[in-house]
Amino acid sequence: MSKIVWNVDPMHSEVLFKVKHLVISTVTGSFKSFNGQAVTDGDDFGNAEIEFTIDVNSVDTGQPARDEHLKNSDFFEAETYPQFNFRSTSFTKIKADLYKLKGNLTMKGVTKEVELEAEYGGTVRDPWGNTKVGFEVTGVIDRKDFNVTFNSVTETGGLALGENIRIIANIQLAKQVAA
Repeated sequence: MSKIVWNVDPMHSEVLFKVKHLVISTVTGSFKSFNGQAVTDGDDFGNAEIEFTIDVNSVDTGQPARDEHLKNSDFFEAETYPQFNFRSTSFTKIKADLYKLKGNLTMKGVTKEVELEAEYGGTVRDPWGNTKVGFEVTGVIDRKDFNVTFNSVTETGGLALGENIRIIANIQLAKQVAA
């Protein structure tokens, strides 16, 4: 069976994160610049090899001052570590349209295995004849595992920022046309 390369379509994809703030609400942010691909055996995504890179400087929470704080040494250290990288170690079908995605995530020079869930949304041919496939990838990582440890304490003794970060990535992949 021949290998097929599927490239992330950044115009039709998004990478979001959510974190608790003051224990009472959730702040949502995104990364605006990223790229990646999946390599499959034929059109079957089981055991796909997946790589994904995020430009840390593209963080956007809707608050420029907060975005700058996230880029500095309290959080991501974007000047020293300008990218987050993910490389899959397995992509296994669990049932119907649900997959388990395992891989190595590197943030701030720390690489840890993470496990995410990927829900297959379908495959279609767009109006220009390109074959597209969609997945929604979700999961939770502990930011402390990646040395993102900045926090403060509220007047009641609670942490200002949650440690678990929810990830939601809606990814559309385009089948690469043979040259």
